[in-house]
Amino acid sequence: MMIDTSSSGASRHATAHHGWPLLRSLQGYRPSFLTHDLVAGFTLVAIAIPEQLATSRLGGFSPQIGFFAFLAGSLAFALFGSNRFLSSGADSTITPIFAGGLALLAISGSPDYAALAGALALMVGVVLVLGGIFRLGWVADLLSIPVTVGFLAGISIHILISQMPAILGLREPGGAMLERLATLVAQLPQANLFSLGIGLGVLALIALSERTDARIPGALIGLVAAAAATVFLGLESRGVAVLGEIPVALPSLAIPDIAVSRWLQLVPLALIVSIIVMVQTAATTRSFSPDPNQPPDVDRDFIGVGAGSLIAGMVGGFPVNSSPPRTAIVSETGGKSQLAILVAAAIVLALLAFGGNLLRHVPQAALGGVLLFVAMRIIRAGQIVAIYRQSRGELLLVLATAVAIIVLPIEQGVAIGITLSLLHGIWSTTRARVTLYERVPGTSIWWPCNPHIPGETQPGVVVAGFQAPLSFLNAYHFRNDMAALAQASTHPPRLIVLESTGIVEIDFTAAQLLSDTISACRASGAGFAIARLESERAQRAVERFGILPLLAKGQLFQSVEEAIKVCGGETTS
Repeated sequence: MMIDTSSSGASRHATAHHGWPLLRSLQGYRPSFLTHDLVAGFTLVAIAIPEQLATSRLGGFSPQIGFFAFLAGSLAFALFGSNRFLSSGADSTITPIFAGGLALLAISGSPDYAALAGALALMVGVVLVLGGIFRLGWVADLLSIPVTVGFLAGISIHILISQMPAILGLREPGGAMLERLATLVAQLPQANLFSLGIGLGVLALIALSERTDARIPGALIGLVAAAAATVFLGLESRGVAVLGEIPVALPSLAIPDIAVSRWLQLVPLALIVSIIVMVQTAATTRSFSPDPNQPPDVDRDFIGVGAGSLIAGMVGGFPVNSSPPRTAIVSETGGKSQLAILVAAAIVLALLAFGGNLLRHVPQAALGGVLLFVAMRIIRAGQIVAIYRQSRGELLLVLATAVAIIVLPIEQGVAIGITLSLLHGIWSTTRARVTLYERVPGTSIWWPCNPHIPGETQPGVVVAGFQAPLSFLNAYHFRNDMAALAQASTHPPRLIVLESTGIVEIDFTAAQLLSDTISACRASGAGFAIARLESERAQRAVERFGILPLLAKGQLFQSVEEAIKVCGGETTS
């Protein structure tokens, strides 16, 4: 990625990020873009209608609530977001998470459940908007790829199991996920073959359309065909459940009226959902950046998606999220701005106002087929294979996260996945060890010792490197390793040089132990020099913690060779 660092480039970047506080994607809009946006908008709505219906059903809400979420997410992101392609609305990744959490607090589908969902949306919206304002885009990096892959695999299995009752025409069983699966297996002989045929037929049609051309609205075609078959073959009388009457009403603004204690109960769930939304939004906006010469404004997109959740919470909806598949549709069909998403939203609004009866004969099994396809698509099979081949230890993270989400209440499983990701990062940092360096013959380059690369040393000089931030997590290992290096030398070294390219940070604990290490070297008669400490934060730490006066010549060196040349002949009393 090329970034213009000239003054004019910086000016253009500032204009792009601050000149348009609203409707930023329309900046520089040209009339010739209109046709592209109309085509992308009509294609998007064909994908969005069945997806929003299915996702709403997945969360235990009436069908129109999914449309409310799409309208809220689309309008808010068009106003406040940055990415020209990103589509925000009901999303099958986060819906199982918050639906599982809300089900512990209220009966699914009840007025209390809906009020809690609205309150949760408001809380998620506030977290995301604040995250954007305070530039917390780094939060999106809290989940490692293996944990994210395991998370998606667990969510996928969760969706598959949750949709089996609709596909099989059976009643929704209660209990934990594995108990529900066991109940469904026991009830297989009572499955409705018509529902099963509809669900698998819609799944096959969507998969075929996707394989042929992603722009073919296979889901919408499948819903229309399933509804037509239900009407003309009289399948309702044969036990096929349908959506039924959908209230024809436009959303109205209101703050959910729930007790303060209920708001407090939602805090952990809101934080978990917010982190997942940040991760997915960052990944989406980075994957579909409209301008390869400008870095994506992830923080601004947090504000756009967060504003969508705020509006959704006030219209009786639930938290919204960015959608990679819908965003890809807008990008691949030639969309030029958020006007494409607004076109799709306008069509959904018209359907809400005048066309609710058009959906009453859509079978529940057809929506289940849509969600089965979504579940199959979000499994990252290729990445699982790559992790298995390249890092089998991290495959345990994939499996542990997936199992936690399947076996435990889903919000607890997600929390465990986040914790595993952080623990893995901490564990990786603690593994850092001091490494001996050697000079590459005929050069001034000092390189970590490698049996395949010939190297040479300098008598009386020990050069060592540490390739990680120096913190309380590894500082004691650093001190012990440095002491062991000095003792392992045949003759006491006159100079120890710490090659510090990898030390990007030094915290208080590490600074104290580094000072102790330098003092011990001086007491043994050896000088101690630090070379190539390139990180500005680490340089400020060395000054702030009083380490600089302890060093040979009281300074930092730009290269190992310079340190040896200046200090190599000295001894310290």
